[in-house]
Amino acid sequence: MVNPTPNSSQGLSVADEGDAGSFTVSWKKEIVYILRAVMEKTELVSAYFNRGESFILTSIIDIDPDEELVFLDLGANEALNEKILDSGKIIFVTAQEKVKVQFVTNWIEKTRLEGRDVFRTEIPKSLIKLQRREYYRVTTPVVNPLKCIVLMDDKCKIEMVVADISIGGVGVVLPPADAAVEPGMIFNGCNLVLPEIGNIVATMEIRNVFEVTLRNGLKTKRAGCQFINLSANMQSMIQRYIIKVERDRRAMDLDRE
Repeated sequence: MVNPTPNSSQGLSVADEGDAGSFTVSWKKEIVYILRAVMEKTELVSAYFNRGESFILTSIIDIDPDEELVFLDLGANEALNEKILDSGKIIFVTAQEKVKVQFVTNWIEKTRLEGRDVFRTEIPKSLIKLQRREYYRVTTPVVNPLKCIVLMDDKCKIEMVVADISIGGVGVVLPPADAAVEPGMIFNGCNLVLPEIGNIVATMEIRNVFEVTLRNGLKTKRAGCQFINLSANMQSMIQRYIIKVERDRRAMDLDRE
């Protein structure tokens, strides 16, 4: 049983539908992967019902993909535990690796699991991943890495390996010292090819430059770059690329199990 603590639901607010954007996950294996990750980290789950006016704190304790069921702990308040059973819509809000996760189910009921009372509900048909204040960011594949072609002031083209990407910008591995890159510099016409998605042409501003020590002891420099006035179409392309990278990565993880 999960006991509520002061401010325990802080930061787990219910998202508006407009926040859903392109981070809706509808592939069942990926949904199970995310829910299992939440379970393994014993993340708190807020279950909102009664049109969002009531909620209980719970946690995922088991998942049955074959029967398409999710099992959750009872809340600490017995009255709310009974009241939620009459709800036709329950909104669950939690987090996976500091990224908000939200999903909806249409029923919930009590059952017995390993000798104790628990809740069970359906595995959702889809879920939403949200990251507010910052754009959702993923590290890029090491094999066949993503590359960005930057046109320098002297018209020389420099190729930079992209370490991570979001709608807001990229983190890049800087080339040798002969390419001077400093915070505040702006580069027009940067070219970024997203495999199977398309070509991004953007203006980027260097926001920070920092040194990274690799596992082999070698040191390299990286830079955080911000896209300036990126079009809605190119934002959508990056969103699709991010979803593709995550889906491919999770498919590989599932194949190893």
